[in-house]
Amino acid sequence: MTGAVADFAERHLASTDVCVALSGGADSLALTAAAVRSGLGVRALIVDHGLQSGSAQVAESAALAATELGADARVLRVEVGRIGGLEAAARTARYRALEDARDGVPVLLGHTLDDQAETVLLGLARGSGARSIAGMQPWTAPLGRPLLTIRRAATRAACADLGLSPHDDPHNADPRFTRVRLRAEVLPLLEEVLHGGVAQALARTAGQLRDDLDVVENVVDQHSAVIAGDTVDCAHLAPLAPAIRSRLLRRWLTRQGATEPTETVVRAVGLLVTGWRGQGPVAIGGDHDHRLEIARRDARLVVERRVR
Repeated sequence: MTGAVADFAERHLASTDVCVALSGGADSLALTAAAVRSGLGVRALIVDHGLQSGSAQVAESAALAATELGADARVLRVEVGRIGGLEAAARTARYRALEDARDGVPVLLGHTLDDQAETVLLGLARGSGARSIAGMQPWTAPLGRPLLTIRRAATRAACADLGLSPHDDPHNADPRFTRVRLRAEVLPLLEEVLHGGVAQALARTAGQLRDDLDVVENVVDQHSAVIAGDTVDCAHLAPLAPAIRSRLLRRWLTRQGATEPTETVVRAVGLLVTGWRGQGPVAIGGDHDHRLEIARRDARLVVERRVR
């Protein structure tokens, strides 16, 4: 595990100073230990979401464990909203706190190969596109995931070897959360039916797909001039391959004010280019005062703002 972190640091990091997002669980605790042992200067950032009784004590215990391993430690207390559900709101609060506290230093996350497999399965089930099935990136500055090739069982074994007592978050066993049921029910069943190796195969598939997507994104970059303005010439988009055209449209829609445009929205806007039959504008979001729509006018895509 220490070797995996050292290799990651050599490949991706420009300095030896890092933060580790430490929950107190086995994965992030093992990551903290491995980062210290690999010679990195480690500051453990412990986010206390305040969602469970005794969370402050869990956070302080994690900070103490990090200090005993040779890292600096800081507890970040946050307030979790309710937008998008509890799990999503907690994630939003956590990443915002990490961003505010990292002081320009990369943040390492304890996601493992098992987490990657779960992410790929979720992406498949939701039909949310190739980028989702490609899973988590090992490095997307400023976030790094050195343990994506390491099994969850190995992090627990590492903690046991080091005499560490990781915290078991009750939420990680709560069947109300989809990911928990994937972990406890779906993946074990797949492993049984397919005679093992499923988690590794899903993670391997994600890596292969990420390589392919890098090539596609490079081609998209080469056509970026097509979407440089506030309007887009349909004649320039129409001849492009669907995978290239849809990615260009997604980028352009985001630039025009759409927030994470869905596949349905991108497809509807694409039909204004390749399936034009005089259809009306496509709504892409907006704010309390204005509704944003994409319309085709004189063979160009334009943004129209309508007062609500």
